[in-house]
Amino acid sequence: MAFVYQGDAELEAKAKKAAERISENMHIVANEPSLALYRLQEHVRKALPPMVERRVDVTKLQHELQGRCYDVEYALSAVKSMDGAENSFKNIQEMLKQSIFLKQQLKYEENRRNKKDKDSVYKRLSAHIVLDLPDLSEFPMVRETTNRIENMMRGSSVELHRQKPNAVIVCENASYHIRR
Repeated sequence: MAFVYQGDAELEAKAKKAAERISENMHIVANEPSLALYRLQEHVRKALPPMVERRVDVTKLQHELQGRCYDVEYALSAVKSMDGAENSFKNIQEMLKQSIFLKQQLKYEENRRNKKDKDSVYKRLSAHIVLDLPDLSEFPMVRETTNRIENMMRGSSVELHRQKPNAVIVCENASYHIRR
C-alpha cells in the first residue's frame, strides 16, 4: 500500500491558497487604478495629437468643399441665366449690323459729296498746271468757247449722276457689300 502523507494535503491546500492570493495581488497591482490612469494618459498623449490634426484637416476640407459647392451652384445659376440673355445678344447683334450698315451709307454719301467737289474743271487743271495765260477777255470767241466747255463738263457730270443709280448697301450675314 502506498503511504499517503496527510500533511501533504493540508500543505497543498495552503500552497494553493497562497498562489491564488499572489495571483490576485498581481492582478490587482497590474490593474491598479493609478496604473490604469497612467496607461490611459500615455495612450491619449500618443494618439490625441494625430487625431486632432486629422480633425483640423477634415474641417478645412469641409470648408473648402462647401466653398466649391457654392461656386458650382453659382456657375450653374449663371449658365442657366444665360438662356434668358439669348434675346439680348440677338438684339445687340442686330443693332451692330444696323450701325455698320448706317456707317457705310454715311461713308458712301460723304464720298459722293467729295467726288462732286473734285469734278470741277478748274480745280483739276489748276492743281496740275500752272501757266501765266494772257488776258483773253477782249476776244469774245475765246470767252464763248470757255463757257461751252464748262457747260459741257457740267452737263456730262450731271448726266453721269443721272445714269448711275444710287448705291445700295446690302447686308448678308454680317458682311456688307455695296451694289451699284
